[in-house]
Amino acid sequence: MTENSMRKEAKTIFKPVVLVTGCASGIGLALAELLYKDLHYRVVITARAGSIAALKNKFPENERFIIRPMDVTKAEDRQQLISEINSLWSGVNVLINNAGISYRAVVEHMTAEEEQMQFATNYFGPVNLIRQVLPHMRKLGRGKIINVSSVSGMLAMPTMGSYSASKYALDGLSEALWYEAKPLGINVCLVQPGFIKSKSFLKVRYSGQSGPENEMNGTYADYYKYMTPFIEKFMRLSFTTPNHVAKKILRIIKKKNPPLWNPATLDALLFYYLRRFIPRRLLLQLLFISLPNIRLWALAYTNLKKPKS
Repeated sequence: MTENSMRKEAKTIFKPVVLVTGCASGIGLALAELLYKDLHYRVVITARAGSIAALKNKFPENERFIIRPMDVTKAEDRQQLISEINSLWSGVNVLINNAGISYRAVVEHMTAEEEQMQFATNYFGPVNLIRQVLPHMRKLGRGKIINVSSVSGMLAMPTMGSYSASKYALDGLSEALWYEAKPLGINVCLVQPGFIKSKSFLKVRYSGQSGPENEMNGTYADYYKYMTPFIEKFMRLSFTTPNHVAKKILRIIKKKNPPLWNPATLDALLFYYLRRFIPRRLLLQLLFISLPNIRLWALAYTNLKKPKS
């Protein structure tokens, strides 16, 4: 066999190693289903320990598809998983940072500990995984890092400030990393979903002060009263399912040079262009008056000085 033919054969049998976090439900689970059927990849999917039994029941493990418990906020979990993948399959070729949580609370109702948990899951966990897989990708001169962000990383919404902050941070890091990784042959991509037809709103976290169990009749009662059904309504009306977003991610995995920004729903695409073509100051005012019943918010509590007639 000639040297050229050996190279061609090696290229045809190479199966990139794909690591996907947060596969217990939603986009992660839908992507796991697609990758389970796609024989071109070796796949590692992760979730918190409590979800592993259900995943193993759904996806019998084999020589190219394995399931591992991992809490992305724990350094020992991340290190143990990457060490195992390095030992088993030499390293990760495609990292998909999908794991995330969302707190629903106004800024004043979040504590430092709750902010830390929001960022530990949505930002610090993904960043540390990126650092751990980069050396192998750099050595090969190729690889993909796909960070699942959100439309909330484009435009913030009331009662979701901490979530938006974590996604803005991930978006900013991804943009900087795009410049740093490109000369090394590594692609960096952001997938930005907006409203998705799913029950993920049922898994939203509340801070100690924002939860439904609290008697909401203070300054921010209207914020929660109107924003919660507003968000849930748009999720129910959305035509985009987790499977649609998962298919988009799979296309990005397969694409040779995917773009950095990848809006994944119609509303995300709309906001992407609104940000580009409408002056920010005007856009903020347009979005403000579009909020549900905004004229009623904190009406009984505000000390806003109204202009004299």
